[in-house]
Amino acid sequence: MTRRILIVLVVTLAALFPAGAAYATADKATVLSNWTQPTSASTTAWNTARLDRARWASYNFDWSTDYCSASPDKPLGFDFTLSCWHHDFGYRNYKAIGTFPANKDRVDSMFYADLKRKCATYSAVVRPACYSLAWTYYEAVHNFGSLAAVQQSDLNRAQAMLAGAAAR
Repeated sequence: MTRRILIVLVVTLAALFPAGAAYATADKATVLSNWTQPTSASTTAWNTARLDRARWASYNFDWSTDYCSASPDKPLGFDFTLSCWHHDFGYRNYKAIGTFPANKDRVDSMFYADLKRKCATYSAVVRPACYSLAWTYYEAVHNFGSLAAVQQSDLNRAQAMLAGAAAR
């Protein structure tokens, strides 16, 4: 009888909390780590949570963003906004739990992977210019901790690549 009650209880709980159940008992650092890996699955999990933030309210994540800071969010029309938001999320939340230095390189690598996945959605003709900008944005955060280090000359170089592609 007790076994039957336990089975009914487990099945009921699984029905009530089907998605995200793996995170239900995880601590904030574990969830944060799962959402800041340089994989598409990690980015998808973060984005799903971003779209349903109320579900994660008990973790007190900082979802604020200034997108790509002082650099363009959509340089030359390439939309880096969501990648920048994901990067901000990693930086802000690792700083909040006091483990930023140990996680900075991985969050920067996640950012670069997000940017490259975004670039892969553009046509092969303009993709090299997008990858060039993705590398520039990655180098800025990796080396200087900020996209403010992106220079106009970096944007001009990518612009020249686009012009060359259009001339072909």
